[in-house]
Amino acid sequence: MMQTDLQQVPACRGIVLRGTEGISTAHIHQTALERLEASELATLVHAESGCDSQGSWVRLWLDAAAVQAWAPGFNTLQLAQTLQLDTVNQAADLLREIVLTLLMGPVAFEYPSIDELVSAVHIRRNIVQAARKTTLAFDTAAAERPEKYWTYDKATGFTILPGVSLIDALTQATQPEISGTMYAFSCYRATEYVTLLGIAQELAQSNPSLLAQLQELWSRRAIMSGEFHEVFLREQGSMEAPLPPFYYVPGDRTWFRNPDEASANASGFEGSWVMYKGGGLFTNFWKHQQPYTLVSKCVEIYHWRHGLYQDAQGEHRIDEVRIEPMIEATLSNPAELARIMALMTRYREPRGVYTEAGGGIDTTREFARWVRPGTADLQLPTE
Repeated sequence: MMQTDLQQVPACRGIVLRGTEGISTAHIHQTALERLEASELATLVHAESGCDSQGSWVRLWLDAAAVQAWAPGFNTLQLAQTLQLDTVNQAADLLREIVLTLLMGPVAFEYPSIDELVSAVHIRRNIVQAARKTTLAFDTAAAERPEKYWTYDKATGFTILPGVSLIDALTQATQPEISGTMYAFSCYRATEYVTLLGIAQELAQSNPSLLAQLQELWSRRAIMSGEFHEVFLREQGSMEAPLPPFYYVPGDRTWFRNPDEASANASGFEGSWVMYKGGGLFTNFWKHQQPYTLVSKCVEIYHWRHGLYQDAQGEHRIDEVRIEPMIEATLSNPAELARIMALMTRYREPRGVYTEAGGGIDTTREFARWVRPGTADLQLPTE
């Protein structure tokens, strides 16, 4: 077990735990893996400790040889297949994929305690499980919610009715197998609801007081768009220091950009917000039984340009039916598929910038803030 200064580590990767004063590195190593139900990984997980201006810390990371064998180039899309994890039917396998991808993180995932790390993993699991059941009716102009749970006001958005559970309301709005109805959403709002549901379910277990505050707030007004990002999410990576293009942790929210300027002007087709479900699959909120792979998502977005038209009001629209055979043809043509993927798997350009070199891959990933009593940085607005 090494000891060093975190600020002097040139490529700090994996999981960094704070609040470790007076606790041995070996104990943190053992306890963290036990709490994550991953004790059998002990020989593959290294640990070091140190201090910096914020206090003491312990870093845990996956052995480099294992990373290279299981996710070369930090490509986690094939991790579950490589390790033969059944993340759909075995909850323990889903947790394993989450833990492994965090431990092999190309940058550090930092937590103020082991409890906070456990909650972060549970939130990701909750998000994936909810995302698998979410099916919605795509609509950028209309929005619907079950009337027994929600009400709408232009000033406050969709709020829950008095006495309604926020968890139940979110479930009813997004899961037709529970409600019996598909409701209209944009993909951006859908990712908010799935993320919020995953957070609320964990708060019910680890911070009921914060859940009560969240519930009371949502009975008065909704938190949406930019404010939702600021209140509920952390962001890893940047345009200057992008995450590896194929590195995803189950429970991540990410954006695939439409690099074609003309078709990106069609409302709802600027890009596509998705959740990563693990196992190489991304959410398809409109057909949850047909989730996207990175390839199928990139090919679909590429062909949006071929479905562009103007409606009777002069608005830009995308005819998705027209491009369905084009998508299938591309997926069946190795040479054309390689050409399109070479373009689409480049990093995206900054917002508002469109060049021939621009791709569809975002440089960042978004995930939930800390939620535990005493360490939560999820601060709800007071107004």
